[in-house]
Amino acid sequence: MRRNPHAIFATITASTLLLGGFATATAQAAPAKAESLYAPSALVLTVARGEDPMTATVERAVTLACAPTAEGTHPDPAAACKELAAVQGKFAELAAGPSNRTCTRQWDPVVVTAHGVWQGKPVRFSTTYGNTCEMAGSMNDNAVFAF
Repeated sequence: MRRNPHAIFATITASTLLLGGFATATAQAAPAKAESLYAPSALVLTVARGEDPMTATVERAVTLACAPTAEGTHPDPAAACKELAAVQGKFAELAAGPSNRTCTRQWDPVVVTAHGVWQGKPVRFSTTYGNTCEMAGSMNDNAVFAF
């Protein structure tokens, strides 16, 4: 009995593809490993001109990640993360202290926003100030929005 070499090649190719498909499906079904033991803390911070955060024109924006290490496009991520940790990620408390500067009453509204995750919990913060001097004074020149 003579064997057809084309039939043998076709059988080997089909077997390889079939077994390769099973191996791929098995590899994809494996559970994902945890990448970190730290709860995620990744934020996008913005400073914008306007009264409403939805319509304001963004002038500056940075990223800030605090776990496991402070990093991002923020100019001083370590100081910003330290200040956020001191208020447990509650952005409203960053402006809780008395202002340390005197500002004009010029109306040139500035909106600051923070969106993302702080220690695994969603964050959506925005507040409007009358002008940049009022914003800096209210935030007591903290590092979080100093960019």
